[in-house]
Amino acid sequence: MMISQSSTEFELLPFFELTPDLVCIAGKDGYFRKINQSVIDKLGYTKEELFSRLISSFIHPDDREQTQLTRVKMIEGQPLVNFQNRYIHKNGSIIWLEWTSIYFADKELVFAIAKDVTRRKETELQIEEKYIRFKGLANHFKGSIERDRKYLSVELHEELAQLLAVLKIDIDWIKAKQADLPEDVSNRLEHAGIITELLIKTIQRISFTISPGMLNDLGLVETLRWHCNEFSLVASIDCRLQGNCNDALLSKEMQLDLFRICQEALHNILYHAEATVASLTITETDTELSFIITDNGKGFDVTAVQQSNGLTVMKERAASINAEVTVTSKPGSGTEVSVKLKK
Repeated sequence: MMISQSSTEFELLPFFELTPDLVCIAGKDGYFRKINQSVIDKLGYTKEELFSRLISSFIHPDDREQTQLTRVKMIEGQPLVNFQNRYIHKNGSIIWLEWTSIYFADKELVFAIAKDVTRRKETELQIEEKYIRFKGLANHFKGSIERDRKYLSVELHEELAQLLAVLKIDIDWIKAKQADLPEDVSNRLEHAGIITELLIKTIQRISFTISPGMLNDLGLVETLRWHCNEFSLVASIDCRLQGNCNDALLSKEMQLDLFRICQEALHNILYHAEATVASLTITETDTELSFIITDNGKGFDVTAVQQSNGLTVMKERAASINAEVTVTSKPGSGTEVSVKLKK
């Protein structure tokens, strides 16, 4: 390939040959026009080899398409800043380069500077690999806990609640068959029937709290709506759900974690807030889902209170689905727990 004389007319900065960074000038045709010694040293090819082949032939095959798309945008006038891609050394090793480039349309030349970021990139990839592994372990343990909860929930509902239901039937049968029972015995049977019914409802509520099976049937929003209504009845705290979202777009894992976070926030209101009113507001935008739980309770100084186990659990669950939990409160002004999930 003949090297155009136009490249000699391109005025170079004095540091071209002195800088340890890779500096090059490339033509619109995709060939090198001028390179400094660092390019030769870093890639391991001779100057003649580098000039005789398309630049793209030195790029890792998996990065060529994205590099080409980015190059087209640069030629159209968009500066290229801190773009990373992989090059293949002559010995076959991989080199990560970070490019800053600009295209001069009048000369049809690209001026580019690159830094070798291989060590940094390898460290980043190692950290990312460890993160994925640890996240997988966390999801495994979380899934195991949920399976145990589901088993316990089923046992409570299907076994214990059913046994109490049979007991209730037997009590009602005795009352019906023995109408002439002494008053104190009749009263005892009536009391036993009421307690049995309360136990059945309590077990059903505990079963739901342990493992909300209706998530699979009704989805997140309706399950939260039911939970807010149940919370109002049990806690005597007016709690309403407002808003909506397309929960069908959320994975089962996300729905369960969001439910658990909201459940924990309501639990904290019940036992710590001394509130009379609570609300759960769901908002969906093009980029974000938010779940905001508020109460009119006594509030607290967020900076002065040591992070509780409940808040830690909420934040850890949120982090596992790339969501974020923030708590806003001050004495006498209630509390707001905000859960934001990027789409």
